Amino acid sequence: MQPTTKAFLQLHTAVFLAGFTGVLGRLIDLNEGWLVWYRMLLSSVLLLLFLFFTKTSLRIERKYLVQCVMIGAVIALHWVFFYGSIKYANVSVALVCFAATGSFTALLEPLLMKRRIDPVEILLGILVLLGIYLIFHFDTQFKTGILLGIAAAFLSALFPIFNKRLIRHVPVSNLTFYELGGGWLMLSLMLPLYLQFSPAEKNIPFLSDWFWLLILALFCTVIAFQLSVNALKKISAFTANLTYNLEPVYGIALAFLLYREEKELGVGFYWGIAIIILSVFIQTIRVKNIKKPSAGQMV
Repeated sequence: MQPTTKAFLQLHTAVFLAGFTGVLGRLIDLNEGWLVWYRMLLSSVLLLLFLFFTKTSLRIERKYLVQCVMIGAVIALHWVFFYGSIKYANVSVALVCFAATGSFTALLEPLLMKRRIDPVEILLGILVLLGIYLIFHFDTQFKTGILLGIAAAFLSALFPIFNKRLIRHVPVSNLTFYELGGGWLMLSLMLPLYLQFSPAEKNIPFLSDWFWLLILALFCTVIAFQLSVNALKKISAFTANLTYNLEPVYGIALAFLLYREEKELGVGFYWGIAIIILSVFIQTIRVKNIKKPSAGQMV
């Protein structure tokens, strides 16, 4: 097998595995706060074992360690809101709201990275928000889930921007380990307060939940991350970013197949997702000759 072909297979496998995160989030019978707490704990332990067996040094400068922990807290909150969106709406709605990440990035990246605002990106971002509004307007029973999904998208736009600075100073595996571990630590501190607003019926997973949590941590977090990193050795960052646009498509297809969610959705959903797909298509054509560095994304 040619190296490039193998890299493409690795990348598409990573994106497909990422598409399962929403499906597993609905399947696991845990409050969204506890679900993320266990996901980050198991992922950190598994990644630590990987680093140990590959004899990778965990050494990192203190200033970068603090930044990793702070970014980890953002990732933890992003996942809490994302799974909350699934619990209060469904997988399809949560993934469509996730598409608003690009809209927020178009605004936040120029402000935080001090670069010129791209008017076309702003217009495409507005187009995505219009699609979400159509879903919100016609499917009002998903209001809480949509609001949580938009909050998750906002946070999702933040941590890749911050990672762009860190990736130049910290090895990718170490970066991920300290962000997951730091996020778990920060979530552990925030969880008691969060549970006051969103009480959980249980805090210890059933045996079946442990199985799905392990699948989520191992395949959808650690292995998916390693596959995408390995693929980047042969494939450009632009191609990788473009391929990750398939993640919501995979996730929604799986939700339709496994949970028959199409029966829960009205006409507004389909008009909304059509507009969002149109915006992605326009952006794909617009940047097909532009290659930008990737900071990577976690869902």
